[in-house]
Amino acid sequence: MRLTVGAALQRLGRLWRGSLQFRTIALTVLLSGIAVTVVGFAIGESVRTNLFESRRDQLVAEAGRAALGAQTEFSQVGQSPGDADLAAAQEAAFSAVYNTISTGPLIGWYRLPGQEGPALLESRASPGFEEIVLTDELQDAVAAESEAPQVVWQSVAIPGDGGAASPGLVVGSRITVPQAGLYALYIAYDLGDVQQTLDFVQLTLVGAGLGIVLLIGVIILFIVRVVVGPVRSVAATSEKLAEGKLEERLPVRGEDELATLARSFNRMADSLQDRIKQLGDLSTLQQRFVSDVSHELRTPLTTIRLAGDVLYDQREGFPPATSRTAELLHDQTARFEALLADLLEMSRFDAGAATLETEPTNLVRLVEDALEQAAPLAAERGSELRMRAPGGYFEAEVDGRRIRRILRNLLDNAIDHGEGRPIEVHVDSDAGAVAIAVRDHGIGMSPEELQRVFDRFWRADPSRQRTTGGTGLGLAISLEDAALHEGRLEVWSEPGRGSCFLLTLPRRPGVPLEGSPLALPPEEEP
Repeated sequence: MRLTVGAALQRLGRLWRGSLQFRTIALTVLLSGIAVTVVGFAIGESVRTNLFESRRDQLVAEAGRAALGAQTEFSQVGQSPGDADLAAAQEAAFSAVYNTISTGPLIGWYRLPGQEGPALLESRASPGFEEIVLTDELQDAVAAESEAPQVVWQSVAIPGDGGAASPGLVVGSRITVPQAGLYALYIAYDLGDVQQTLDFVQLTLVGAGLGIVLLIGVIILFIVRVVVGPVRSVAATSEKLAEGKLEERLPVRGEDELATLARSFNRMADSLQDRIKQLGDLSTLQQRFVSDVSHELRTPLTTIRLAGDVLYDQREGFPPATSRTAELLHDQTARFEALLADLLEMSRFDAGAATLETEPTNLVRLVEDALEQAAPLAAERGSELRMRAPGGYFEAEVDGRRIRRILRNLLDNAIDHGEGRPIEVHVDSDAGAVAIAVRDHGIGMSPEELQRVFDRFWRADPSRQRTTGGTGLGLAISLEDAALHEGRLEVWSEPGRGSCFLLTLPRRPGVPLEGSPLALPPEEEP
């Protein structure tokens, strides 16, 4: 049961968060229900008060007239009546009471306590009157001395059949009997008919309130469907535009605000489609330009490279200035050639033409080869290369050529910025992913520099002398290579503490990554 209620609440929460129509209808019905309840309660309370007060005033006035008639009968017997006269006067008084009242109430006749002398008249009460509870306050009010006849009332419960009780009213009056003293006359009225009228009014108010709330809900449902329908259409069309379906448009109906919204949205979509088409055409031209220029430059560059190699091989026979020129020509030609290769590779990524040639690859062996190639350069800069591979599932389906290129770029950057300190390469894997982290302890980068570290042709400090002579595209290409494997290339860096690049790849193509076997940065061994 708990699971069912919890699931229902979760579903209701999702519906509340995800449906404007549901929220609008629910809030309207809720607020309308509260308003109708408050108004209905106020009306019911007013009706109850008015019914009771009008009925009370009527009965109190009637009981007062009955008490006055009873008092008149006793006043007519004189000041020294006999027992027979008093008994006759009592019967006449009761007849006057019954003739005055309009219904058949319960009547009680009791001698007031605290009087001297014998009780010349017996107490009398209608059947069922003894079960009515008379409070001390009522009896004291009836017994209080007053020049005018005292008429007081009290709300009571009238016993009924089967133990049920109905609301009632008791009106008490003090009667002076010559030679017999003071007596209290109580007349009890059953207000069941008033309660039935009140119950009917309240039931009518409840039914009318529910009907009004239901009618408001239906009206709001109709209005919300009219208003929210176009909004849903806008949302659905926006989703299709976001998915690349730029030809989607909204239907335009009428001349109201929703029609104006649809026309404005369609104009925006047209402008967006035209702009995206222009940008796409410009991007295609740029890609083609870069690709064509790179291809066209390769032929003269090959000739320059061959001529430069000849001069470089014979540089020892040249004068010092000419020999240095041959060396510079050789180095810059090699850098130019690397730049052209990187530009061609970036143009393939931009055109979506880059493909993977995967095969089972032992990543530990691949990292060892990369470290061996980078060892001379690291020794020249005074950096020690260390590898930590705890063992496990190191083989993965990857494109070995692209992973080697990523490692070469990461190691070259670590050597350039490592300040001669040790460089650590961590390799680890689990059942779903493999990870390689390259950690240096050099100058590090600021948070602003971290935001741009993968930008093309960007360098953290262009004034620093670079040992590897990079093109500024290495990290951008590495990021594309990682994405082509459906992997991630992440970076951590702090000024003065160095940097760490973490490459995480799925062990098998098409399997989404759920995490990385290595932390960023990896934990350092003591």
